[in-house]
Amino acid sequence: MTPEFRRDPLHNTWVVFAPERQRRPQDFLPATLQPDTLDPFAEGNERLTPREVYALRKEKSKPNEPGWRVRVVPNRYPAMRIEGQLESAPHGLYDRLTGIGAHEVIIETPNADLAIEDLSVSAIADIFASYRERIIDLDNDMRFQHIYIFKNVGPSAGASLVHAHSQLVALPLVPPFVEAKLNRAREHYQLKQRSLFADILHTERTEGTRMVADNDGYVLFCPYASRFPFEMAIFPKRHHAEFISCTTTELNDLGEILRFALQRLNAVLEKPGYNMLLHMAPLHRPANERFASSRHDYCWHLEIVPRFNALAGFEIGLGAYINTVFPEEAARFLRGEVRT
Repeated sequence: MTPEFRRDPLHNTWVVFAPERQRRPQDFLPATLQPDTLDPFAEGNERLTPREVYALRKEKSKPNEPGWRVRVVPNRYPAMRIEGQLESAPHGLYDRLTGIGAHEVIIETPNADLAIEDLSVSAIADIFASYRERIIDLDNDMRFQHIYIFKNVGPSAGASLVHAHSQLVALPLVPPFVEAKLNRAREHYQLKQRSLFADILHTERTEGTRMVADNDGYVLFCPYASRFPFEMAIFPKRHHAEFISCTTTELNDLGEILRFALQRLNAVLEKPGYNMLLHMAPLHRPANERFASSRHDYCWHLEIVPRFNALAGFEIGLGAYINTVFPEEAARFLRGEVRT
């Protein structure tokens, strides 16, 4: 069976049915994460992955061979397939799309023993530069409307491999969750003639109680209504909707503040599992004209969400969250003002 998107008209959500991912044996095992006996992402094991679509390499090194710093390959167990035609196939009341999309893995380091926070700032900037290049390339495929990048670390966050990596998905639609966020940003701008993101930044920097750190390009803080204990957000100081507009200097600043955030998270919580989520505006497409204002009212941003427990009935049924730690207290720990 081929992948397929199906829309739930009651909850206004899209679900990706990806039967190929059932071939991963860990999908049906308890949540444990063991080091790989033969790491497919380690340097020298390039034959164990699909052929790379992008890499940062040493001069004169060859594709799909050792000598790389960051390597991007198609996911061996993709949620969607890039081959084929995008077609809408209504099923009575329901909406259905062929499961067209890109699903790629960004292998962040050749060294299986290093987490992203163990890398140099310039090496982390290389990872973000690879994100940028893949977004630029996939933007050329007019079937795609939105690109989302995420990183899972630890079994509690859904990781199935130890080796440091992140994932990119290019979707043929703008998910309703993303659309709702864009609509809230537009409504705020129409009401106040100011960006919601700029107002959040101003409030956090003025009050300071939820601030963790900042540098020349970014602000790191615990959101006012954090969904999870010790959740953090990184906002750029220069307002722009598209991650691809980041300069080399801004990518270095982003590498610096992300490394600090993860090192502090490890110090306070002893290396918890987490999700890192990169949010950006939809791609410029005729179908996305309703989001044209996003270049003024929306701003790309990054979230770091520690994962301690699975979502339960309260969260799933109501779309709300129970958090046991106020963000002001979390920020004090992350700033190092309280000893653990």
